[in-house]
Amino acid sequence: MTSTLQPARVAEAEERRPGRWLALSALVLAVLLVAVDATVLGLATPYISEDLDPSGTQLLWIGDVYSFVIAGLLVSMGSLGDRIGRKRILLVGATAFGAISVLNAYATTPGMLIAARALLGVAGATLMPATLALIRNLFHDPRERSLAVGIWGAAASAGTAVGPIVGGFLLEHFWWGSVFLINLPVMVVLVLVGGRTLPESRNPDPGPWDLTSVVLSLVGMIAVVYAVKEAAAHGLTGVTAVTALLGTVALCGFVRRQLTMPKPLLDMRLFRNRGFSGAVLADLLTVLGMSGLVFFLSQYLQLVQGRHPFEAGLAELPAAVGAVAAGLVAGRAARRYSVRAVVSGGLAAVGVALAALTTLSQSTGYPILGAALLVVGIGAGFSFTVTADVILSSVPKDQAGAASAVSETAYELGAALGIALLGSIVTGVYRGFTAPPGTPAAARESLGAAVEASTTMPAPTATAMLTAARDSFTHGLHLASGAGAAVLLATALAAWFLLKGQKLEGTA
Repeated sequence: MTSTLQPARVAEAEERRPGRWLALSALVLAVLLVAVDATVLGLATPYISEDLDPSGTQLLWIGDVYSFVIAGLLVSMGSLGDRIGRKRILLVGATAFGAISVLNAYATTPGMLIAARALLGVAGATLMPATLALIRNLFHDPRERSLAVGIWGAAASAGTAVGPIVGGFLLEHFWWGSVFLINLPVMVVLVLVGGRTLPESRNPDPGPWDLTSVVLSLVGMIAVVYAVKEAAAHGLTGVTAVTALLGTVALCGFVRRQLTMPKPLLDMRLFRNRGFSGAVLADLLTVLGMSGLVFFLSQYLQLVQGRHPFEAGLAELPAAVGAVAAGLVAGRAARRYSVRAVVSGGLAAVGVALAALTTLSQSTGYPILGAALLVVGIGAGFSFTVTADVILSSVPKDQAGAASAVSETAYELGAALGIALLGSIVTGVYRGFTAPPGTPAAARESLGAAVEASTTMPAPTATAMLTAARDSFTHGLHLASGAGAAVLLATALAAWFLLKGQKLEGTA
C-alpha cells in the first residue's frame, strides 16, 4: 500500500513545492533586469547622439547589436543551462549583466558603446531561457504555471514602464550612462534572493555541449540579420550577398548537425508540434511588427513633441499597464475561449492600433496616442503570455531550457529584424528631408543630431530645418507603423489557422 501511494505523494509535493512563489520573485527580477535595459535605451538615444555623436548607422547598431548577439546565443545558452544547471547559469549571467552594465554606462565612443552592448547581449542570453525553464520546473500544476507565466510576462511589461519612468528621471538629473546603472541594485537582489530560494534543475542525460553547434548558431544568426539590415539600409551589394550566404550556410549546417547528433543542442523534432511552431512564428512576427514603434516612439515624444524624458516615460505607461492586466488573465481567457481566439484577437488589436498611429503629427493630442498604446499593450499581453504557455507545455521539462531559448530567440530575432527593416525605413525617409541652405551634413544622420546642430545655427534657418526634419521623421514613423500594422494583421490570420485545436494544459 505504501509503495503504491508514494509516487502520488511525490507528485503532489512536486506540484506544490514550498516557496515556489518566492522563488518566482527572483525570476521576475531577472525579467525586469532585461526589460528595463531594453526600454531605457530609447529614452537615452537623444543624449547619446549629443554626447558621442554617432552616425545614423552607428545609432542603429547601438540599438540592435544587443538583439543580434542575444539572438545568436540564446539557443546555446538555453542548452548550456539544461546541462550545467539553470539556477547556476541564471546567477552567473545576472552577475555578469550587472558588471557589464557599468561598462555601458561609462562608454566614451560609439564603438565602445556598441561593443559593450554586444557583451551585454552575451550576458542577457543566459537570463531569459533560464527564467522560463525554471518556471516549467517550479510549477507542475498547469493552472498555476499559467498564472506564473502571466506574472513573468507582466513583469517584463512592468519593466517597460519602470524603465522609461526611472530612466526619464535619471536623464533629467544625471548623464545618460546612469540609465544603465539602475541594473546594479536589481542584480544584487536577484542574486541574493535567487541563491536562497531557487531549486537547481538540469537535464539528467543532456549529452555534451557542442561548441561547433554554438559557433554555427552564432555566426549564422548574426550574419543573416546583419545582411538584412544592410540590404534594407543600402541596397543589395556584393558584401551583403556574401554575408547572407555565409549566414544561410551556417544555419543550414547548424540544423543538419542537430538532426544527426544523438544529443543535440536543440531537438529539431520540437518543430513538428504545430502548436509549438505556430507560437514561435507568432512571437517572431509580432515583435518584428512592433519593434519599429518601440525604438522610435521615445524619439518622437522627445524630439518631435518636445516632451522631457520623464514626461516621455510616463506617456508610454498605458502600453505597460495594458500588458500587465492582460497577462494576468490571459491563461484563464485561453481556457474559457480558445488559444487561437485569444492570440489572434490580441494580434489583430495590436495591428489596428498600429494602423491608427499612421495619423500621428507633431500636434497629435495625448488621448489618441495613449489609447493606441493601451490597446497595443492589451493585445501584446494576451498574445505573448499564451504563446509562452503553449511553448512551455509542448515540451518535456528536461528540454525546457532549449524550448524557452527558441521562444526568446524568436523574440530577439524579431526585434533585431524589426529595428533593421522598419528602422531603416524611418532613417531612409528622414535623411531625404528638404533642408534649407546652411544645414550641416550631420543633421541628416539623426533627428537628435539635427536638434543639436540647430543650437549653433541662425534662428530662422534652425526653425526651418527643424520643421522639415521633424515632418520627415514623423512621415517615416507613419510608414513604419503602417508596415507593422500589415505584419500584425497577417500574423493574426496565420495564428488563427496554425493554432487551431491547440489547448493549454488543464483545459476541460
